Amino acid sequence: MASLVTFGETMLRLSPPNGTRLETATELDFRSAGAESNVAIAASALGTSAVWLSKLPDSPLGRKVTRDVRSHGVDPHVTWSDDGRQGTYYLEFGAPPRQIDVIYDRADAAVTTATPDELAVERIRDAEVFFTSGITPALSETLCTTTRALLEEARATETTTAFDLNYRSKLWTAESARETYEELFDLVDLLFVPERDAREVLNIEGSAEMIGKQLRDRHEPATVVVTRGENGALAVDKTGVVEQPVYEAETVDPIGTGDAFVGGYLTRHLEGGSTASALAYGAATAALKRTVEGDHFVGTRSEVDAFVDDGTKDGISR
Repeated sequence: MASLVTFGETMLRLSPPNGTRLETATELDFRSAGAESNVAIAASALGTSAVWLSKLPDSPLGRKVTRDVRSHGVDPHVTWSDDGRQGTYYLEFGAPPRQIDVIYDRADAAVTTATPDELAVERIRDAEVFFTSGITPALSETLCTTTRALLEEARATETTTAFDLNYRSKLWTAESARETYEELFDLVDLLFVPERDAREVLNIEGSAEMIGKQLRDRHEPATVVVTRGENGALAVDKTGVVEQPVYEAETVDPIGTGDAFVGGYLTRHLEGGSTASALAYGAATAALKRTVEGDHFVGTRSEVDAFVDDGTKDGISR
Protein backbone atom coordinates (compact mmCIF):
# COMPACT_ATOMS: atom_id res chain seq x y z
CA MET A 1 0.00 0.00 0.00
CA ALA A 2 1.41 3.40 -1.02
CA SER A 3 1.30 6.28 1.45
CA LEU A 4 0.92 8.85 -1.35
CA VAL A 5 -1.02 8.54 -4.61
CA THR A 6 -0.98 11.30 -7.23
CA PHE A 7 -2.93 11.75 -10.47
CA GLY A 8 -2.20 13.91 -13.49
CA GLU A 9 -0.46 14.37 -16.81
CA THR A 10 3.26 13.90 -17.31
CA MET A 11 4.70 15.42 -20.45
CA LEU A 12 8.02 15.31 -22.20
CA ARG A 13 10.12 18.45 -21.77
CA LEU A 14 12.28 19.57 -24.70
CA SER A 15 14.70 22.43 -24.14
CA PRO A 16 17.66 23.91 -26.03
CA PRO A 17 20.95 24.61 -24.21
CA ASN A 18 20.90 27.60 -21.90
CA GLY A 19 21.37 30.78 -23.92
CA THR A 20 20.06 29.25 -27.15
CA ARG A 21 16.74 30.30 -28.68
CA LEU A 22 14.34 27.60 -29.84
CA GLU A 23 14.27 29.03 -33.36
CA THR A 24 18.02 28.54 -33.77
CA ALA A 25 18.45 25.36 -31.69
CA THR A 26 20.12 22.33 -33.24
CA GLU A 27 19.74 20.08 -30.21
CA LEU A 28 17.15 19.62 -27.45
CA ASP A 29 17.43 18.15 -23.96
CA PHE A 30 14.80 15.42 -23.51
CA ARG A 31 13.21 14.84 -20.09
CA SER A 32 9.86 13.92 -18.54
CA ALA A 33 7.94 16.41 -16.41
CA GLY A 34 4.54 16.78 -14.77
CA ALA A 35 3.35 18.42 -11.56
CA GLU A 36 1.81 15.33 -9.97
CA SER A 37 4.62 12.94 -10.90
CA ASN A 38 7.15 15.59 -9.77
CA VAL A 39 5.50 15.65 -6.34
CA ALA A 40 5.53 11.85 -6.15
CA ILE A 41 9.21 11.75 -7.18
CA ALA A 42 10.23 14.28 -4.54
CA ALA A 43 8.31 12.42 -1.85
CA SER A 44 9.79 9.10 -2.96
CA ALA A 45 13.33 10.47 -2.77
CA LEU A 46 12.63 11.39 0.86
CA GLY A 47 11.40 7.92 1.73
CA THR A 48 7.67 8.03 1.01
CA SER A 49 6.02 5.11 -0.80
CA ALA A 50 4.41 6.80 -3.83
CA VAL A 51 2.16 5.83 -6.74
CA TRP A 52 1.40 7.96 -9.81
CA LEU A 53 -1.84 7.39 -11.77
CA SER A 54 -2.32 8.51 -15.37
CA LYS A 55 -3.23 7.57 -18.93
CA LEU A 56 -0.62 7.43 -21.68
CA PRO A 57 -0.40 6.49 -25.35
CA ASP A 58 0.91 3.00 -25.95
CA SER A 59 3.98 4.28 -27.76
CA PRO A 60 7.73 4.68 -27.23
CA LEU A 61 7.13 8.18 -25.87
CA GLY A 62 4.52 6.98 -23.39
CA ARG A 63 6.81 4.18 -22.29
CA LYS A 64 9.67 6.64 -21.79
CA VAL A 65 7.51 8.55 -19.32
CA THR A 66 6.81 5.45 -17.23
CA ARG A 67 10.48 4.43 -17.32
CA ASP A 68 11.52 7.85 -16.08
CA VAL A 69 8.94 7.90 -13.28
CA ARG A 70 9.81 4.36 -12.20
CA SER A 71 13.54 5.16 -12.21
CA HIS A 72 12.90 7.66 -9.40
CA GLY A 73 11.26 5.05 -7.18
CA VAL A 74 7.63 5.87 -7.96
CA ASP A 75 5.20 3.11 -8.93
CA PRO A 76 3.37 4.19 -12.13
CA HIS A 77 -0.13 2.77 -12.56
CA VAL A 78 -0.92 3.73 -16.15
CA THR A 79 -3.86 3.09 -18.44
CA TRP A 80 -2.48 2.49 -21.93
CA SER A 81 -4.37 3.98 -24.85
CA ASP A 82 -4.34 3.35 -28.59
CA ASP A 83 -5.76 6.84 -29.07
CA GLY A 84 -4.39 10.24 -28.16
CA ARG A 85 -0.81 11.39 -28.10
CA GLN A 86 2.00 12.12 -25.68
CA GLY A 87 1.94 15.74 -24.52
CA THR A 88 5.14 17.76 -24.71
CA TYR A 89 6.34 21.20 -23.79
CA TYR A 90 9.24 23.30 -25.00
CA LEU A 91 11.23 25.24 -22.42
CA GLU A 92 13.45 28.13 -23.47
CA PHE A 93 15.61 29.47 -20.66
CA GLY A 94 15.99 33.22 -20.47
CA ALA A 95 18.43 35.67 -18.95
CA PRO A 96 17.29 39.15 -17.84
CA PRO A 97 15.60 40.99 -19.38
CA ARG A 98 14.36 37.90 -21.27
CA GLN A 99 12.19 35.54 -19.22
CA ILE A 100 11.84 31.78 -19.35
CA ASP A 101 9.33 30.86 -22.05
CA VAL A 102 7.15 27.73 -22.13
CA ILE A 103 5.36 26.50 -25.25
CA TYR A 104 2.84 23.69 -24.70
CA ASP A 105 2.10 21.00 -27.29
CA ARG A 106 -0.35 18.87 -25.34
CA ALA A 107 -3.67 19.08 -27.24
CA ASP A 108 -5.43 15.71 -27.62
CA ALA A 109 -3.06 13.99 -25.20
CA ALA A 110 -4.24 10.53 -24.14
CA VAL A 111 -4.67 11.66 -20.52
CA THR A 112 -7.40 14.15 -21.47
CA THR A 113 -9.86 11.27 -21.90
CA ALA A 114 -9.07 9.50 -18.60
CA THR A 115 -12.15 8.49 -16.60
CA PRO A 116 -12.31 7.04 -13.06
CA ASP A 117 -13.30 3.56 -14.26
CA GLU A 118 -10.07 3.38 -16.29
CA LEU A 119 -7.84 4.23 -13.35
CA ALA A 120 -6.56 2.21 -10.38
CA VAL A 121 -8.92 3.98 -7.98
CA GLU A 122 -8.37 1.26 -5.39
CA ARG A 123 -4.87 2.70 -4.84
CA ILE A 124 -6.47 5.97 -3.75
CA ARG A 125 -8.77 4.14 -1.32
CA ASP A 126 -5.75 2.46 0.28
CA ALA A 127 -3.52 5.56 0.44
CA GLU A 128 -2.98 7.98 3.31
CA VAL A 129 -2.86 11.02 1.00
CA PHE A 130 -4.21 11.63 -2.51
CA PHE A 131 -2.74 14.58 -4.42
CA THR A 132 -3.61 16.32 -7.65
CA SER A 133 -3.25 19.86 -8.96
CA GLY A 134 -5.19 22.61 -10.67
CA ILE A 135 -3.45 21.80 -13.95
CA THR A 136 -5.39 18.55 -14.34
CA PRO A 137 -8.98 19.87 -14.50
CA ALA A 138 -7.79 22.56 -16.93
CA LEU A 139 -6.86 20.01 -19.60
CA SER A 140 -10.37 18.85 -20.59
CA GLU A 141 -13.98 18.66 -19.40
CA THR A 142 -13.48 14.94 -18.92
CA LEU A 143 -10.49 15.50 -16.64
CA CYS A 144 -12.37 18.15 -14.71
CA THR A 145 -15.08 15.58 -13.96
CA THR A 146 -12.51 12.88 -13.21
CA THR A 147 -10.58 15.13 -10.82
CA ARG A 148 -13.72 15.81 -8.80
CA ALA A 149 -14.69 12.13 -8.78
CA LEU A 150 -11.26 11.07 -7.48
CA LEU A 151 -11.29 13.70 -4.74
CA GLU A 152 -14.78 12.52 -3.74
CA GLU A 153 -13.59 8.91 -3.70
CA ALA A 154 -10.65 9.82 -1.49
CA ARG A 155 -12.88 11.73 0.91
CA ALA A 156 -15.38 8.86 1.05
CA THR A 157 -12.65 6.44 2.12
CA GLU A 158 -11.01 8.89 4.58
CA THR A 159 -7.91 9.37 2.46
CA THR A 160 -6.51 12.86 3.08
CA THR A 161 -6.85 15.04 -0.02
CA ALA A 162 -4.16 17.52 -1.09
CA PHE A 163 -4.46 20.02 -3.93
CA ASP A 164 -2.06 22.60 -5.38
CA LEU A 165 -3.74 25.46 -7.26
CA ASN A 166 -0.99 25.48 -9.91
CA TYR A 167 -2.80 27.98 -12.18
CA ARG A 168 -1.55 28.10 -15.78
CA SER A 169 -2.79 31.08 -17.79
CA LYS A 170 -1.93 29.32 -21.06
CA LEU A 171 -4.50 26.61 -20.26
CA TRP A 172 -7.57 28.60 -19.23
CA THR A 173 -8.85 31.98 -18.12
CA ALA A 174 -8.78 33.12 -14.53
CA GLU A 175 -12.59 33.20 -14.49
CA SER A 176 -12.94 29.59 -15.67
CA ALA A 177 -10.25 28.43 -13.28
CA ARG A 178 -11.80 30.23 -10.30
CA GLU A 179 -15.20 28.65 -10.88
CA THR A 180 -13.71 25.15 -11.05
CA TYR A 181 -11.32 25.62 -8.14
CA GLU A 182 -14.03 26.88 -5.81
CA GLU A 183 -16.13 23.80 -6.58
CA LEU A 184 -13.18 21.53 -5.72
CA PHE A 185 -11.90 23.31 -2.60
CA ASP A 186 -14.66 21.88 -0.42
CA LEU A 187 -13.18 18.43 -1.10
CA VAL A 188 -9.63 19.39 -0.10
CA ASP A 189 -7.91 18.82 3.27
CA LEU A 190 -4.49 20.30 2.43
CA LEU A 191 -4.63 23.29 0.08
CA PHE A 192 -1.51 24.84 -1.49
CA VAL A 193 -2.05 28.29 -3.03
CA PRO A 194 0.52 30.70 -4.50
CA GLU A 195 -0.10 34.18 -3.10
CA ARG A 196 -0.12 35.75 -6.57
CA ASP A 197 -2.77 33.30 -7.82
CA ALA A 198 -4.94 33.91 -4.77
CA ARG A 199 -5.07 37.57 -5.74
CA GLU A 200 -5.24 37.30 -9.53
CA VAL A 201 -7.35 34.14 -9.93
CA LEU A 202 -9.37 33.83 -6.71
CA ASN A 203 -9.79 37.60 -6.24
CA ILE A 204 -8.76 37.44 -2.59
CA GLU A 205 -7.13 40.59 -1.26
CA GLY A 206 -5.03 41.19 1.82
CA SER A 207 -1.88 39.70 3.26
CA ALA A 208 -0.82 36.07 2.85
CA GLU A 209 -2.15 35.45 6.35
CA MET A 210 -5.52 36.92 5.43
CA ILE A 211 -5.61 34.84 2.25
CA GLY A 212 -4.99 31.67 4.22
CA LYS A 213 -7.58 32.52 6.84
CA GLN A 214 -10.22 33.44 4.27
CA LEU A 215 -9.76 30.21 2.33
CA ARG A 216 -9.86 28.16 5.52
CA ASP A 217 -13.01 29.92 6.71
CA ARG A 218 -14.78 29.54 3.35
CA HIS A 219 -13.89 25.96 2.47
CA GLU A 220 -12.75 24.42 5.78
CA PRO A 221 -9.60 22.58 4.69
CA ALA A 222 -7.53 21.43 7.64
CA THR A 223 -4.56 23.48 6.42
CA VAL A 224 -3.99 26.20 3.83
CA VAL A 225 -0.39 26.77 2.69
CA VAL A 226 0.25 30.08 0.94
CA THR A 227 3.50 30.07 -1.03
CA ARG A 228 5.21 33.44 -1.53
CA GLY A 229 8.21 32.83 -3.78
CA GLU A 230 11.33 34.48 -2.40
CA ASN A 231 9.35 35.48 0.70
CA GLY A 232 8.86 31.88 1.76
CA ALA A 233 5.60 30.22 2.76
CA LEU A 234 2.89 30.61 5.35
CA ALA A 235 0.39 28.07 6.66
CA VAL A 236 -2.89 28.49 8.50
CA ASP A 237 -4.20 25.51 10.47
CA LYS A 238 -6.20 24.91 13.66
CA THR A 239 -3.25 26.01 15.80
CA GLY A 240 -2.85 29.38 14.10
CA VAL A 241 -0.32 30.76 11.63
CA VAL A 242 3.13 29.33 10.85
CA GLU A 243 5.70 31.12 8.69
CA GLN A 244 8.66 29.60 6.87
CA PRO A 245 11.45 31.62 5.20
CA VAL A 246 13.18 30.47 2.03
CA TYR A 247 16.40 28.45 2.23
CA GLU A 248 18.99 30.22 0.10
CA ALA A 249 20.38 28.20 -2.82
CA GLU A 250 21.94 28.89 -6.19
CA THR A 251 19.37 28.43 -8.96
CA VAL A 252 20.42 26.12 -11.79
CA ASP A 253 16.87 25.30 -12.93
CA PRO A 254 13.78 26.76 -11.17
CA ILE A 255 11.20 24.56 -12.94
CA GLY A 256 9.60 22.08 -10.54
CA THR A 257 10.55 23.99 -7.39
CA GLY A 258 6.94 24.30 -6.25
CA ASP A 259 6.33 20.59 -6.82
CA ALA A 260 9.41 19.75 -4.75
CA PHE A 261 8.06 21.95 -1.97
CA VAL A 262 4.78 20.03 -1.95
CA GLY A 263 6.59 16.68 -2.05
CA GLY A 264 8.74 17.65 0.92
CA TYR A 265 5.76 19.00 2.85
CA LEU A 266 3.65 15.88 2.26
CA THR A 267 6.51 13.59 3.28
CA ARG A 268 6.82 15.23 6.68
CA HIS A 269 3.03 15.42 7.05
CA LEU A 270 2.74 11.69 6.39
CA GLU A 271 5.32 11.08 9.11
CA GLY A 272 3.15 12.91 11.61
CA GLY A 273 5.25 16.06 11.69
CA SER A 274 3.84 19.41 12.71
CA THR A 275 2.86 22.06 10.20
CA ALA A 276 6.05 23.97 11.04
CA SER A 277 8.16 20.86 10.42
CA ALA A 278 6.36 20.11 7.14
CA LEU A 279 6.93 23.68 5.93
CA ALA A 280 10.63 23.41 6.75
CA TYR A 281 10.94 20.15 4.82
CA GLY A 282 9.07 21.67 1.90
CA ALA A 283 11.33 24.71 1.84
CA ALA A 284 14.51 22.63 2.10
CA THR A 285 13.42 20.24 -0.66
CA ALA A 286 12.52 23.18 -2.90
CA ALA A 287 15.90 24.82 -2.33
CA LEU A 288 17.79 21.65 -3.22
CA LYS A 289 15.64 21.17 -6.33
CA ARG A 290 16.76 24.57 -7.67
CA THR A 291 20.36 23.35 -7.73
CA VAL A 292 19.76 20.57 -10.31
CA GLU A 293 18.57 20.54 -13.91
CA GLY A 294 15.17 19.19 -14.91
CA ASP A 295 11.76 19.23 -13.25
CA HIS A 296 12.56 16.46 -10.77
CA PHE A 297 13.99 16.70 -7.28
CA VAL A 298 17.16 14.61 -7.23
CA GLY A 299 18.57 14.42 -3.74
CA THR A 300 18.58 12.52 -0.47
CA ARG A 301 16.78 12.68 2.84
CA SER A 302 20.09 13.39 4.58
CA GLU A 303 20.61 16.49 2.44
CA VAL A 304 17.18 17.80 3.34
CA ASP A 305 17.73 16.94 7.01
CA ALA A 306 21.01 18.88 6.95
CA PHE A 307 19.18 21.98 5.73
CA VAL A 308 16.41 21.64 8.28
CA ASP A 309 18.69 20.71 11.19
CA ASP A 310 20.82 23.80 10.58
CA GLY A 311 18.26 25.58 12.74
CA THR A 312 18.54 28.99 11.09
CA LYS A 313 15.39 28.76 9.00
CA ASP A 314 12.89 27.05 11.25
CA GLY A 315 9.22 27.91 10.87
CA ILE A 316 7.88 30.45 13.35
CA SER A 317 4.57 29.63 15.03
CA ARG A 318 2.44 32.46 16.33
